[in-house]
Amino acid sequence: MSILDLIAGASPVVQAVMALLLTASLASWALIFRKSRQLGEAGRAAEAFEARFWSGIDLADLYRQLAKREAVAGMEAVFFAGYREFARLFRQNAPAGLLAENVERAMGVAIGRELDRLDQHLPLLATVGSTSPYVGLFGTVWGIMNAFRALGHVQQATLALVAPGIAEALVATAMGLFAAIPAVIAYNRYTSRIDRLGRRYERFADEFLCLLQRKALEKA
Repeated sequence: MSILDLIAGASPVVQAVMALLLTASLASWALIFRKSRQLGEAGRAAEAFEARFWSGIDLADLYRQLAKREAVAGMEAVFFAGYREFARLFRQNAPAGLLAENVERAMGVAIGRELDRLDQHLPLLATVGSTSPYVGLFGTVWGIMNAFRALGHVQQATLALVAPGIAEALVATAMGLFAAIPAVIAYNRYTSRIDRLGRRYERFADEFLCLLQRKALEKA
């Protein structure tokens, strides 16, 4: 019997479990491709912005260029939030300590907002990875239970009578593992990449804050 024959011959409950696992697998794969593209773009954007930032461009000009955009993201958003707060306090002749504290807080909020955006929908992979094996196991247990219940209607029990039912049930376990394994691998990989991006944003914020503090001291 082929896999399709086993699925078609399964009980309605087992078929419902298989349909649920298939839906979860398709959703997780769609999210895997989407997050791969999103994180790749975020990494390339951070690298490009850092190269532009350290190229010697005037920070005020860079800020004005970003202000013309409808939205900024990633490291650009961190810079934009920090420089906006710096410019506001700089015009008010705020003390250096207050200036540094507020700029650091503004960039910290921007970093948190960007990491939340990258983390969005990622828990779905963790949910699929942790629950799919158990959902598949439920389908397997239900199918095996039905297979052994069928033996009560025959006088002589043989392996040939229960083998198809057990095989149908084990397909649910296989589908559960098929949905769970890629989701767990992708979740761990993407979580690590987001953590690295977060540390990169924080290092940039620290370096940028040092530049702004020197600029404030020069004015003083």
